[in-house]
Amino acid sequence: MAEAPRNNDRSIVVTGRAAPLGRFPHVRIAGDYLFVSGTSARRPDNMIDGAEVGNCGRVDLDIRRQTRAVLENIRAILESAGAGLSDVVEITTFLVSMRDFEIYNSVYGEYFSAEGPTRTTVAVCELPHPHLLIEMKAIAYCPQASPRLNGEIE
Repeated sequence: MAEAPRNNDRSIVVTGRAAPLGRFPHVRIAGDYLFVSGTSARRPDNMIDGAEVGNCGRVDLDIRRQTRAVLENIRAILESAGAGLSDVVEITTFLVSMRDFEIYNSVYGEYFSAEGPTRTTVAVCELPHPHLLIEMKAIAYCPQASPRLNGEIE
């Protein structure tokens, strides 16, 4: 017997988060799965957490702060759909430099245990902004996921 289409399949652009830089949602709910789009350390004001520009124009980039900001952004996106980091089953991480791997890995370990999601980490040439060091996308499994009031349904 074929399964009927699920009524909760939808896309969410979360209010109060940095707006997507293209025509895509923060998260797509498909049945019991949530697919979180590539997420960076951008704040709602479009500034980048972990990127400081000094008076002389020197740019200081902090992979520790950016990693935390990315994971907190993913947490907020999942919460808008009724899920949480504990529901994540897979994460893909994009690092601009593998020299940042050890620090990123340490911060990641503050959020997930060895029994947490599967993970793939790859190096990329660049991300959409030169101050971004890291981006992550995630897949979560949450049978009761349903959007809360802080998300807009597309």
